[in-house]
Amino acid sequence: MRAVDIIIKTRDKEELSKQEIDYLIKNFTSGDIPDYQMSAWAMAVLLNGMTDQEITDLTLAMAASGDRLDLSEFGGRVVDKHSTGGVGDKTTLVVAPVVAACGLPVGKMSGRGLGFSGGTIDKLESIPGFKTDLSTEEFISQLREHGIVLTGQSVDLAPADGKLYALRDVTGTVQSIPLIASSVMSKKIASGADAIALDVKVGRGAFMKDLEQARDLAEVMVSIGKLSGRRVIAVLSQMDQPLGVAVGNALELKEAIEMLNGVGPEDFHAHCIDLSAYMLILGGEAADLETGRKMAQAAIDNGTALLKFKELIEVQHGDVGVIDHPETLPVAPLIYQIEAETSGWVKVVDAQEVGESSIEIGAGRARKGDVIDLAVGIMVRVKIGDYVEAGETLFDVHVSDRSSFDTVFQKLKGAVELSDEPVEPPPYFWDVIGLDEKNPV
Repeated sequence: MRAVDIIIKTRDKEELSKQEIDYLIKNFTSGDIPDYQMSAWAMAVLLNGMTDQEITDLTLAMAASGDRLDLSEFGGRVVDKHSTGGVGDKTTLVVAPVVAACGLPVGKMSGRGLGFSGGTIDKLESIPGFKTDLSTEEFISQLREHGIVLTGQSVDLAPADGKLYALRDVTGTVQSIPLIASSVMSKKIASGADAIALDVKVGRGAFMKDLEQARDLAEVMVSIGKLSGRRVIAVLSQMDQPLGVAVGNALELKEAIEMLNGVGPEDFHAHCIDLSAYMLILGGEAADLETGRKMAQAAIDNGTALLKFKELIEVQHGDVGVIDHPETLPVAPLIYQIEAETSGWVKVVDAQEVGESSIEIGAGRARKGDVIDLAVGIMVRVKIGDYVEAGETLFDVHVSDRSSFDTVFQKLKGAVELSDEPVEPPPYFWDVIGLDEKNPV
């Protein structure tokens, strides 16, 4: 078997066998297949696509390229979620303890932020002492004893994906749906979860700007899950505007704590409740969406979700006192307002402009090794469809110095567009893929 023959088959739109895909990934990971050949194959995939079976075989080959967590002792009940990235998306911080409080084990490996998408691990590191680098043994032990784990991605999980992604990033092949889907799902499968809720963002502040492309990606990932024996649901959620109010690590953590106390923005609340409900359906705890919603809301209302979050923080060595006193979280020394110059209905709150501004003031990373400022961020005070008066606050910008604010002032000012006519707010969700309430898995 030769790499060049595999490249030619993909170039000529011929379906690869499992053996050919296994050979390709194994030898690329070991270094026996050079980058230039893998780049040629990735370009052929971008141009010609892959079948669902090919994508599944690719996903499983990448998942098998390193360590895999064995969670079989939990009887197929471990649930996970994954977001394709967004601005102000602190959902995991609420959903994980809500679902765990309802009796389902939640085992999640999360990433750090890169680009204008925030990372769950960075937000958790706003809590002094919180440990984000659990070993496999610690992960399983904590899941067994406490039913909830949120830790950083192990470098030993799906190393083929990391190597291939680095290559795609510099060869113009990042946009390939088969390669995106296999990248996401290989890490999820390697991390051992039996059921996965995928939150596929769509819009200005998302990787997928177009609804149909996002739907295609969601359908492929759900198909991978089913063909590999996992239970998977994909929710298509809007990301034209930021989710909730807070954008920035400590600010988002504070908003998540408020939501666990039953207080928070309507869009963020709806997002948390529905995603929790879908996870409860996947885990067999809820028969349908409405039942799942009621269970999730009850976990917030009766305080068990907040207690589960405190348990998570404590067992991972964080200062649990910040949950009762979020005012002790990192705070930026300066806050500046950006105000509306005219009155009108809000037509646009550009999530990408807000996300990029958050990077410029230090809340995110432009490059992987950048150090972030946990305290800085942006509070988004308006939503699409709101009516605002001239002089009303659009953004509160939390910064470490005046020059940072000056850098983003014009960008943020232009991120909001007003209309003379009323504007219909967008839906929170566009669709859900893979859900059949009569037979949800």
